[in-house]
Amino acid sequence: MDDRPQSKALPRLAYLTSEYPAVSHTFILREVNALRRLGFEVETCSIRRTDPELHHRGPQERHAAASTFYVLSAARSPLALISAQLAALARPGRWLRAAGLAWRSRPPGLRAMLYQAFYLVEAAVLARHLRQRGITHLHCHFGHSACSVAMLASELSGIPYSFTLHGPTIFYAPKHWRIDEKIARARFVACISQYCRSQAMIFAAPEHWDRLKVIHCGVDPALDDTGARERTGKRLLFVGRLAAVKGVPVLLEAFKAVAAQHPEAHLTLIGDGPERTRLETEAEHLGVSRQAAFAGYRSQEEVAAALADADLFVLPSFAEGVPVVLMEAMAARLPVVATRVGGVQELVEDGVSGLAVAPGDADAFANALLRLLDDPDRMRSMGEAGRARVIDEFSTEREAERLAGLFRGDMAGPARQ
Repeated sequence: MDDRPQSKALPRLAYLTSEYPAVSHTFILREVNALRRLGFEVETCSIRRTDPELHHRGPQERHAAASTFYVLSAARSPLALISAQLAALARPGRWLRAAGLAWRSRPPGLRAMLYQAFYLVEAAVLARHLRQRGITHLHCHFGHSACSVAMLASELSGIPYSFTLHGPTIFYAPKHWRIDEKIARARFVACISQYCRSQAMIFAAPEHWDRLKVIHCGVDPALDDTGARERTGKRLLFVGRLAAVKGVPVLLEAFKAVAAQHPEAHLTLIGDGPERTRLETEAEHLGVSRQAAFAGYRSQEEVAAALADADLFVLPSFAEGVPVVLMEAMAARLPVVATRVGGVQELVEDGVSGLAVAPGDADAFANALLRLLDDPDRMRSMGEAGRARVIDEFSTEREAERLAGLFRGDMAGPARQ
């Protein structure tokens, strides 16, 4: 670790997200804390506040919420809003370039144009805050609206920016969110997987490919380690948003086949979302409602306890980046059954740390579940292999060190491209 005199020369960072701290984005909090341990000063910023009812209320999260600058909250003060706009207009050249950028990068349609105008106003509020706090580099997680604000704030303030590109949703509408423009203007882009980087390369100009770096989201293996134990039960666990992309109907259909052979099997689904009511009805229709419990949102501590209590983790998604919850399950020594989508295969080695099946195939998913439930020794060995994989490639501390090199200006980047 750098000594104190050296750390003073480090860039002063601001981290921006749409919501912080968010229930499903604890990896960002871990990343921020890891960078601070490496000597960086990190200011956290967020477009809006997270609903306190939807995120865990541990001391770290409460402190993060209390110390974060919220753009929309600041903009509610007429004086602060007007002052920010006047400060932006005081640099007419930068304001005109930012306004031109907002216009050129707008999606089609009147509504999109209005949103782009809002982003420019928000960017002025953020830019003023960044200058007041002496920020020298702005980093944004995700490439959607918050990144639009970050790009415009960078133009207004002259402060360079970078962002972490996740997927898969950003790749559903890459032109709408102008990934090409954001990559072209960023100092670097941290792609969470090789798959994510390859998707970004589709839309980025070839001369910008060298700024696309693979930086994994990380977990803290020490926090997720439940210790070695026998996996002799039939407790299945799913954690995720109950939305169409997660493929839960396929899981329920597969679980029906499992329950027919293992009446003692139980499936817990942690999470909530727009599909919950329909999925609960589907579980009743399939006759598994007594063995499938919809637990709703749970705190990070409760999720960790559920991972420690489960025997097998399941992820039937139709699209994924590299799911952090899957890393957490593997760090907890859980064998996994997941679909071969996105960056999942960069995490799950089929037949070693889990089983990977084709998305949308309930029969294949059921067969994979049955193969593991009937073989406790294999489940145990897969759990150990999964934990070793996460420690080796997806440690928060190790990935933060890679990211720190980029913030320090080492654009040769970490060894991983």
